Amino acid sequence: MIKRKNYGALGLPVGPYVHAVEHNGVLHVSGLTAFGSAAQGGSMSEQAEVILSNLEQIASAESVTLASLLKVSIFVTHLAELPELRAVLARHYGDNPPASSLLQVAGLFSPEVSIEIEAQLALG
Repeated sequence: MIKRKNYGALGLPVGPYVHAVEHNGVLHVSGLTAFGSAAQGGSMSEQAEVILSNLEQIASAESVTLASLLKVSIFVTHLAELPELRAVLARHYGDNPPASSLLQVAGLFSPEVSIEIEAQLALG
């Protein structure tokens, strides 16, 4: 069974998508950005803090933590802030880092957004 989910704390999606889709005990989370937050236009690490906080809210709503992360895909517009980004990720992951991909892209949907993270979490 497929369940499509939105989370009130994140506001409604602005396009034809949902925040996440649950299937076979895995939650597939759409790409999260800091768009619309105080961190929009800020440093990559500031934006990552907002994104990971939102991901933690999603995990909490599903009664899990970020220790349940299976995989993250991280899209960044530049690599200059990579050391700071890695420090933020390590702090949020703790002793449970997920499988991960990091891709540099030419741009995201807004020039004020420098990072987008999508994730898969194990549920239950």
